[in-house]
Amino acid sequence: MTSIPSARLIDVSHTVEHGMVTYKGFPPPAISQFLTRAASAARYAPGTTFQIDRVELVGNTGTYLDSPFHRYADGQDLSSLPLDRLANLECLVARVPQTTRSVDHLPFPAGDVRGRAVLVHTGWDRHWRTDKYFEGHPYLTGALADWLVQAGAALVGIDSLNIDSTDTGERPVHSILLRHGIPIAEHLRGLEDVPVRGGRFFAVPVGIKGVGSFPVRAFVLV
Repeated sequence: MTSIPSARLIDVSHTVEHGMVTYKGFPPPAISQFLTRAASAARYAPGTTFQIDRVELVGNTGTYLDSPFHRYADGQDLSSLPLDRLANLECLVARVPQTTRSVDHLPFPAGDVRGRAVLVHTGWDRHWRTDKYFEGHPYLTGALADWLVQAGAALVGIDSLNIDSTDTGERPVHSILLRHGIPIAEHLRGLEDVPVRGGRFFAVPVGIKGVGSFPVRAFVLV
């Protein structure tokens, strides 16, 4: 009898740590204890203790998801994004050469994109937590963002500092994708372990009203 291989979960998100830097100039996360185990001992039965943590961070920390509200005041915020745009999405992994900075096309036809999460694997995550990560990162072009909209992408992600170039103040990829209701996942990692086809992508943030971006524990089921 042929055995059926069990499903596997691949974590494609960075761990959030106290003091880490996602973007230079943004305040790093501050993680502390609101209630320590020692302090809780007086509140509960002998031998029963808890730790309750306090986490202060900006939405753009670690691996996070951008909702349309991040860019547009009239766009959907985190609380109004439907789960079927964030979870159990069939995904395509687009592998681009590590020498490419401006990504203007992807290695599959438009017909393969509709309803899928498109994850762009540049390998830039190898520079995470180094100064190199902030300089000369790969990004998508506005023309490619238009193509992804026309092709019907459900979500677009990248393992880089930003899906847009940060050389100027323009953000055409954010503007185009989010205007069309396509969420963006940035600062992914480990996409080399994800097959080009056949995986299912999950990137669900806390549903916070009036907030446009928040960290996610992104993973792929294969």
